Amino acid sequence: MEELLRRGLNTSVVKAFGGSAGGCISQGQSYETDRGLVFVKINSKPEAKMMFDGEAASLEAIQQTYTLRVPKPITVLDMAGGGALFVMEHLKMSHLHRYAAQLGEEIANLHLHNQKLGERLKSNMSTVGKGCAQDALQPVEKFGFHTTTCCGYIPQRNDWQSDWATFFTHQRLQTQMDLIEKDYGDRKARELWAALQLKIPEMFKDMEIVPALLHGDLWGGNVAEDDTGPIVFDPASFYGHSEFELAIADLLTPGKSPPPFVQILHRPHHAPIILTFF
Repeated sequence: MEELLRRGLNTSVVKAFGGSAGGCISQGQSYETDRGLVFVKINSKPEAKMMFDGEAASLEAIQQTYTLRVPKPITVLDMAGGGALFVMEHLKMSHLHRYAAQLGEEIANLHLHNQKLGERLKSNMSTVGKGCAQDALQPVEKFGFHTTTCCGYIPQRNDWQSDWATFFTHQRLQTQMDLIEKDYGDRKARELWAALQLKIPEMFKDMEIVPALLHGDLWGGNVAEDDTGPIVFDPASFYGHSEFELAIADLLTPGKSPPPFVQILHRPHHAPIILTFF
């Protein structure tokens, strides 16, 4: 693995430091290199390349908004025996505590970022006789993402859709129902789903939902801080309804509402929620 990192990073120094780390899916190790400290996620599964490519694209998208801090992605490398490595900036992270409220504000700013881009574009277009510089990012008007992301090993279809109900129904809930059908062949679940999916559009009727860039896998295990402020990592991003961000947090604490580390502060006029972690 060290030789692969030397070639992939064009570095002569690859020296492991600290203990190895690991989550539910991948293992991790920090290294000293010619280009500074890096953190490497390692996964030997065939799905690893797709999973890491989606995570890298998610980190890049969040980083480009300048709303909250994430590890800078560097490269994804294929391992000869199968699987992949994901190399990113090394950050010395600790449990989120001091900067919990700041993270809540920054997540809200992430959710508002695309909406504000659209508002600024409209304002620029209405300006008469004044030259307006183009933003590096342009507003996104549909729901989805430019590449596949993963929830664990499960690929998430992110084909662009013009409305949230269609995206949510066919590319989030339908995927889960397909897995239930494949693994269990549950007839009752199939019948209930056939009835429910017809009603989903009504649940969002007359709601103005502006696509918001989401972390996509936001829960207590994917947030941290260092001496300078809060950090989020392990995203599975897409443009969706801002309140979808609560889904994973709620999923990991079934029967409890809201999860104990989330305080929900609703803003008026359909603005996204603020999440405060404590």
